[in-house]
Amino acid sequence: MAGHNKWAQIKHKKAITDQKRAKAFTKLLAAIQVAAKEEPNPDFNPRLRTAITKAKEASVPQDNIDRAINRAKDNPTEELLIEAYGPKGTAFVITAITDSRNRTVAELKKILSDNGARFAEQGSVQWLFEQSPEGDWLPKFPQPIDEKAKGDIEKLVEALNDYPDVSEIYTNAGEEKA
Repeated sequence: MAGHNKWAQIKHKKAITDQKRAKAFTKLLAAIQVAAKEEPNPDFNPRLRTAITKAKEASVPQDNIDRAINRAKDNPTEELLIEAYGPKGTAFVITAITDSRNRTVAELKKILSDNGARFAEQGSVQWLFEQSPEGDWLPKFPQPIDEKAKGDIEKLVEALNDYPDVSEIYTNAGEEKA
């Protein structure tokens, strides 16, 4: 019986690992697909080149990358930039890739509301960040947070990451208050 139990544990751990990997692959491939809409040649599209590099670092197969680039021509996906205020007034910039803007916005509003955050008007949070050449949003003014807020923020980020359309989450939550 011990061997059976060990195999069951291995199978369970492998299933969890595979699920996390598939989720990461999906997000990376969606980023490639959106970036390839502008220009499908990574030599002329730095955003696509960065997305491909991130995918290769995560061991996404080249065939999958090529299919995502080819799908960009036919698939009506778009990238959304969502701004929000989280626990203790922390600022969030969330990027999502979707084929249904209304569905994604509604779902993100629900996730934010369920986790003590709120949707913000376009432009009301962006000024707290600056965008780097790779497309990352870096906080200009990191906000110190206490231990309780840190836990609430981690819970919110986890809930957002569980939603498949969310590709990146940026926050200005900084170091803990002493």
